[in-house]
Amino acid sequence: MAGKPKRMSQVKQILQLHSNGKKKKEIARILKVSLNTVRSYLRKVDMLEVDISSLLALEDPALEARLHAGNPSYKENIRYDHFIGKIPCFFEELKKKGVTRHLLWEEYRQAYPEGYSYTQFCFHLAQQKKVANPSMVIPHKPGEKIYIDFTGKKTHYIDRETGEVVICQVFVACLPYSDYAFVMAVRSQCVEDFIYALRCCLESFGGVPELLVPDNLKSAIVKSDRYEPVINQVLEDFANHYQTAVVPTRVCSPQDKALA
Repeated sequence: MAGKPKRMSQVKQILQLHSNGKKKKEIARILKVSLNTVRSYLRKVDMLEVDISSLLALEDPALEARLHAGNPSYKENIRYDHFIGKIPCFFEELKKKGVTRHLLWEEYRQAYPEGYSYTQFCFHLAQQKKVANPSMVIPHKPGEKIYIDFTGKKTHYIDRETGEVVICQVFVACLPYSDYAFVMAVRSQCVEDFIYALRCCLESFGGVPELLVPDNLKSAIVKSDRYEPVINQVLEDFANHYQTAVVPTRVCSPQDKALA
C-alpha cells in the first residue's frame, strides 16, 4: 500500500465487498485498485481483531484513526472532539444570512488557534452534513429548466449627481445542468423590472429553456397554491411569446430552487 492512502469512502467499499464474500482479486477488479492495496487494508483489519460491521459504522475520520494510527492528522483526537462538539453551532450559524464557511472558519480559528485548516474544516463540515442531512442528487437535462428568484439581500449604488443611495433588488437565474448563472440588479421586484431582468437573462444565455421555474414572488405568481397556482398574466404572455412554460416551485420549499 505504498503511496498515498486511499479515501476512507473507498476503504469502506473494500470492507463492504469483503464482508459480502468477494475475493480479494475480485474486489481489486471491481474498485480498480491494486491487489496489494486490498490485501494491506484487510490485513490491517485482521490485526485490529474487530468486526467489519463495526468499522463500517464509523465516520471517516474515526475509521482513518483506526487504520492509520500513525497519521498525525488524527493522532490528536482532542482537535477532532472539539470540532464535533461545535457542529450544532456551526450548522445554526450557516443558516443565517451572510454567514459563509470561510467566515465561520475564521471565527473558529480565533477561538481555537490549534484547530483545522480551512480545507480540513470544510471537509469535516461536509462529512457531518452528510450524516445529519442525507440528500439526493437530482439529475437535470440540458436546456430543460431555468431557476429564477430574487436574493434575500439587497444591494445599492450612489447617484453621482445627487449623492442619493439607491437601493436595488438582485435578480438571479441559474441553469441547473451547467450551473451557469445570471445576476442583475434592478430597482424593484415589480412586474416590469422582473420581466425586464428575465428578458435580459434569456438574451444573455442565448436561448430559451423548456420551463421557467420561478419562486412564489408576487411579480410572477398572483396566488400561491400547491396544486393550482395562479400565474401572473404578464409572465404567461411572456412565456407564450418565447414558447416556454412556467412551473413555479412549491410553497415554502426553497430546496426546489436551491441552485438559484
